[in-house]
Amino acid sequence: MEANDLKGTYAEATKKMNAIIEHVRHELAGVRSGRASVTILDSVHVDAYGSRMPLNQLAGLSVPEPTLIVAQPFDPSLLGAIEKAIRAADLGLNPSNDGKVIRVPIPPLTEERRKELSRHVHKLAEEGRNGIRGVRRDANERLKKLLKDHKLSEDDEKKGLDEVQKNTDSHIRQIDELQTKKDTELLGK
Repeated sequence: MEANDLKGTYAEATKKMNAIIEHVRHELAGVRSGRASVTILDSVHVDAYGSRMPLNQLAGLSVPEPTLIVAQPFDPSLLGAIEKAIRAADLGLNPSNDGKVIRVPIPPLTEERRKELSRHVHKLAEEGRNGIRGVRRDANERLKKLLKDHKLSEDDEKKGLDEVQKNTDSHIRQIDELQTKKDTELLGK
């Protein structure tokens, strides 16, 4: 029974930490780095068919050039609504349409905007690290409760705490690597 409680606590913590890493990875992918990427438009929602729908459900998105995203609506009558939604998304993008597709040129980033985006990247990474630390705290509390309820020996509790800390360190390193990679993309360091 003890080993199962220990493994369960560890497995649950690992699963939650992995989910946080994926969330941070997804959030960072949405930060514009001067290169065209369809993930930049993940936050764009379009008023269509009586509700707000994600852009990627209403149009095919492609990157034919490093500084251009093309949105091809599945329903041509949505051209205006999609263009309006991209403008309203506050991404600093200026889409135009030719009656068939919407072209979204990706302007080069100013140095000031790059630094602003870098600060945003650091904030997202710190939120991820805090999430990881929260999972560690919950796992440690669960181990201490198992010890208190005599479902775990002191040695097993210590091993469990050590494992949770190693897992925490590993996941925080992954977030640090994601942040460094995005900073390099943004600032060219």
